[in-house]
Amino acid sequence: MKSYSKRIFFFGIAISILFNALSQETEQYRLSLEQAVEMGLQNHQQLKISSAQVKASEEEVKVSKLQQLPSITLTANAFYLGDAVILDQDLAKVQTVDMPHFGNTFGIEAAQLLYKGGVVKKSIEMAELKQQLAELDFAGNEQEIKFLIVSNYLDIYKLINQIQVLEQNKVHAEQLLANVTKLYKEDMVTRNEVIRSELLIKNLEQSILTVKNNHAILSNQMSYALGLPNNIIIIPTEKIEDIVMIESQSYYTDLARQHPHLQSAEKNVEIAEKNVSIQKTNWVPSISAFGGYTMQRPITTSTPALDLYSNSWQVGLNLSFNLDNLFRTKRQVNLSKSQARITRESLTYTRQAIAIEINAAYVKYQEAKQQIALTDKSRALANENYDIVKNKYLHQLAITAEMTDASNAKLNAELEYANAVVKALFQYYNLLKATGTL
Repeated sequence: MKSYSKRIFFFGIAISILFNALSQETEQYRLSLEQAVEMGLQNHQQLKISSAQVKASEEEVKVSKLQQLPSITLTANAFYLGDAVILDQDLAKVQTVDMPHFGNTFGIEAAQLLYKGGVVKKSIEMAELKQQLAELDFAGNEQEIKFLIVSNYLDIYKLINQIQVLEQNKVHAEQLLANVTKLYKEDMVTRNEVIRSELLIKNLEQSILTVKNNHAILSNQMSYALGLPNNIIIIPTEKIEDIVMIESQSYYTDLARQHPHLQSAEKNVEIAEKNVSIQKTNWVPSISAFGGYTMQRPITTSTPALDLYSNSWQVGLNLSFNLDNLFRTKRQVNLSKSQARITRESLTYTRQAIAIEINAAYVKYQEAKQQIALTDKSRALANENYDIVKNKYLHQLAITAEMTDASNAKLNAELEYANAVVKALFQYYNLLKATGTL
């Protein structure tokens, strides 16, 4: 018996140590919405990828500009030259001619493209357009990341509201249990009434546990986006205020002209049209200037061969044209025009999609504002009903089912109001996202 007691004692100590360790594993981290967005823009992995793509596009522009420079080739080689064997018409050996055995050459050549229908200039412009497109993609990703962080932040805010409402209702339920227990001891109610009150408290505790776990899960997800430790519990410090919006829907539609996705679609049209003009340069011959200098040893053009250096240089113009371009270029140009047509249709679709999104977001925000007023009225009625039923219940004028219904109605009304306030703020940010100005 004494050994069993010791085991129970040490088991209790172990449990207490475990709970202390678990409580130390997580810590609360308070931050405002502005801080969360700023940290997300600095640490989110997707934005790091987009930033690297922008830098890569900048390097592509620099590489394209190198086409304006001349190409210069320097060559040098050394070789062993064997004796020359002279054969007659029957391939019989006639004579062996001694040759200088060591040979080497040095040379330098330069070439500069003078004209090819402006292909170099257009290629540089194409690279610059792609750089601008990468920057717009980065801006678009920023909008997406901002909205993601705002959504998660408001979801956490909503969960905390739920926890507070559930805990407040638990306090009311515990007070009710105390009153019911007192009546039970006085033989004024049956044991069944006490059990119902206890079940209500257990249900609230289960709901609180579930919501707290959801809070921890969402905090862990946000920690990766914000560059924070993974064992924190994020506590929003932002004060949710009623946002007054006096602008008309047309104002937000005009505001969307600077939407990154719309600008990206416009930039894709420019890129496609530029590609058409680049393909058309294949109809034009290329003209380039060239020059070179060569020093070679030995001189084998004389008899006997001379173990001396031969120096020569040349400059001139080169005109070239690929004859297969006569039938290939037309197909390539037609393909480029088809691709340009696709980008123009995509631009129209993007405009329509943004307009639809703005209209939906605008309507939903107006609806969310109305929902606040409606849920506030419902909350007031539910609280009034709860107080009436509670008073009747304590005076044995209402049954437990009525009390449970009133409690559930009060809980749902308070949750709906708290969620409506957060939802209105979410819909406001969703409207800003739809315009590309979040």
